[in-house]
This record gives sequence, C-alpha cells and structure tokens, in this order.
Amino acid sequence: MIVAVDVYYFETGAKVVGVLFDSFLATTPSAILEKMLPLQEEYEPGAFYKRELPCLLQLLHTLNLEEIEVVVVDGYVYLDEDKKSGLGYYLYQALGEKIPVVGVAKSYFFASTNLVKEVYRGESKKPLYVSAVGLSLDVAQSAIQQMYGDFRMPYLLKLMDTETKKIEK
Repeated sequence: MIVAVDVYYFETGAKVVGVLFDSFLATTPSAILEKMLPLQEEYEPGAFYKRELPCLLQLLHTLNLEEIEVVVVDGYVYLDEDKKSGLGYYLYQALGEKIPVVGVAKSYFFASTNLVKEVYRGESKKPLYVSAVGLSLDVAQSAIQQMYGDFRMPYLLKLMDTETKKIEK
C-alpha cells in the first residue's frame, strides 16, 4: 500500500489527509483518511518540517505501518546538494528509516541531478521535482511519471491536494 500525505493550515488548526492506493499505477484510491488537529507549531522559516511532521505522524500512526510500502509527501526529501534534511527525510527518520519516502514538489527549490529529478507529465512545460530516500531516485521518478492522469499532477496526488483544502464550516 502507498499513502500520499499532506497538511493544510487554517486559522485555528490543521487538516491532514492521507490518500491510500495499491500501486503507483492505481486509478482510484483505496481509502481517503483525514484528521483535524489544533494548530501545534507556528511556522518557523527554514524549519517547515517542525510544523508539518507532527501532523503527518498523527495520521500515519492510525495506519498499520507494516502495510505501507511508500509514503509520498508534498515537498522535498533533501534541501541542498549536501543532503540537508527536508520534510521527506525527517519523516523517513521518524518512521524508523523503514518506509521509503518520495517527495513530490511543485516548486523549484534547488538543482541537483543526484538528489532531485524533474518529471514532465502531460503537456505541461513545468516539471514536478521528485526526490527520494529509502529507494532509488530513478525508481521514484519512474513511479511518479507513470501515475494515472493526463496532467502535470498525477490524479491521486491532485485528489490529495483537493481533499486537504476542503474545510467544513
């Protein structure tokens, strides 16, 4: 099982969503999980993971982690050529370095053909930036490239993004 996770922040809290799917070739989710949380950490420039990681872990720990093959995060695994830890790497560590993590970012942060691969999907001229820990970068790049959907963002990752931003009023 693969789970893609993301967090959306609003004035009084955060919503974390996990979209589970059987393989990177899946066309529909197996399940969509969500959890509303009180705001835990203020945003700290340069330390985004401090705010995001606790939310992701609260959702992930509701799952049987032995069944999770890969976690996909919205962001980077590393933040520079020297492997400065990004959200993806902190998550990998928090999960005991047992579950591979793939980072998929929509925005350019740094160039490194060793640590980040550009993935062009559909007719988009803008790439996704893929990074990974716990599995090869080439495997991660291929997996994101092959995911279902005709557009830049694979369908299941777009679904995750959409579900994360739905807030009941």
